[in-house]
Amino acid sequence: MIIRFLSFIFLVSLATTLVANELPKALLIGDSISIGYTPHVVTALKGKVDVKHHKGNAQHTGTGLKMLDRWIGETQWDVIHFNWGLWDLCYRHPQSKVQGRRDKERGTLTTSLEQYEKNLEQLATRLKKTQARLIWAHTTTVPEGEAGRKVGDDDEYNEAAARVMKKLGITINDLNALTDSFPHELFTAPGNVHFKTGGSMKLGQAVAGKILEALAK
Repeated sequence: MIIRFLSFIFLVSLATTLVANELPKALLIGDSISIGYTPHVVTALKGKVDVKHHKGNAQHTGTGLKMLDRWIGETQWDVIHFNWGLWDLCYRHPQSKVQGRRDKERGTLTTSLEQYEKNLEQLATRLKKTQARLIWAHTTTVPEGEAGRKVGDDDEYNEAAARVMKKLGITINDLNALTDSFPHELFTAPGNVHFKTGGSMKLGQAVAGKILEALAK
């Protein structure tokens, strides 16, 4: 009886693995904003797409250039949804006592706008070699009162990103426009770029929708 039960468990596990292997595979690349919405993307696409987020935080484009090959790995991804930006446009100062040493008054900009555009083109060009359907996510809103980021820089960096994506023929998921429409109740706190569960859920639904659109093409 025990042997028969164990055999049954093995067959169920094998069948689940086979089903998962047959599903399209989507990789999400991004910072803590993407980490926040990933569970909601997984839930929305359960049984339709096998969704993974790379290990850790993608931080800025400089980190992406160092880590991208490792994040892609050996998997043949069907869709890759990616973003950098909030770290790139952040000012930091070693003496700041704010989380992340953020300080837009005394700090140094992580990545200049010009360098950001160059880095993005290099990253997107590498991603195109995977043959996956690519979706770029515009950087989400920088709210008033953010300690290390200037309001409006998100728009300038997204304009630079849009130039790159248009040049390379990559679809854009405008999460900036979406989060611009969010009431302040969906943000974690005043001046915070992060979102409560309700905000992350809305982002996750938008990302899931774009992934399905990409797969349908």
